[in-house]
Amino acid sequence: MSHYLLKIISCVALVFGLQACMIAPQPVAGDPHYAPVISATTLPPITNKGGIYQPGYSRGLFEDSRASRVGDIISIVLSEQTVSTKSADTEVKKDNTIGFDEGIVLGQGIGFGIGDYSLETSLSQARDFSGESTSDQSNSLSGSIAVTVADILPNGLMVVRGEKWMTLNRGEEFIRVSGLVRPEDVQPDNTVLSTRLADARITYSGKGELADANQQGWISRFFNSEYWLF
Repeated sequence: MSHYLLKIISCVALVFGLQACMIAPQPVAGDPHYAPVISATTLPPITNKGGIYQPGYSRGLFEDSRASRVGDIISIVLSEQTVSTKSADTEVKKDNTIGFDEGIVLGQGIGFGIGDYSLETSLSQARDFSGESTSDQSNSLSGSIAVTVADILPNGLMVVRGEKWMTLNRGEEFIRVSGLVRPEDVQPDNTVLSTRLADARITYSGKGELADANQQGWISRFFNSEYWLF
């Protein structure tokens, strides 16, 4: 095998290695973390014949049907809108001037060498820098998604999470939501505004041909990444 052919094989191996490093893993349908939670308390227990009370299924006379137990369903109304604007203007300017007189001895300036060179010296320096940057960003998300109560914390907060997958033409879109909900924020129709969701994690993305068309190739991502030296 020639030395030139060995170089070609090495370059091809390096390119495929970079491809494996730069391509992010694609989301898969049915993430177990967002799977519906079915607690043992929601399963029909074995009851004794003639029993009246069933643990975990009791309700007060003045209690409504709002979600309050593990496995109950809550509808999260997505009403997210963020607008951010940032600008910066920096200017730095500095001037320095230094001068050394030659001095006078016996009424004459001090010099040396042929031509009577003077010892008088001056030094000046100027530095100027200016920079300006502006950034504007706006995001909006509306809709609704049904999630399940995954856990109830000791302080009464409900941990909710869920996902919704939609197949549209040539691709799949999904919404994932997780966070903490206060029982008092749950409306009578079992809905909660996303702005009331604490520690919220809201993801809206997709996969398929349409999502791939909106994504840069792995070579372009490499040259636009921090790993490219130039």
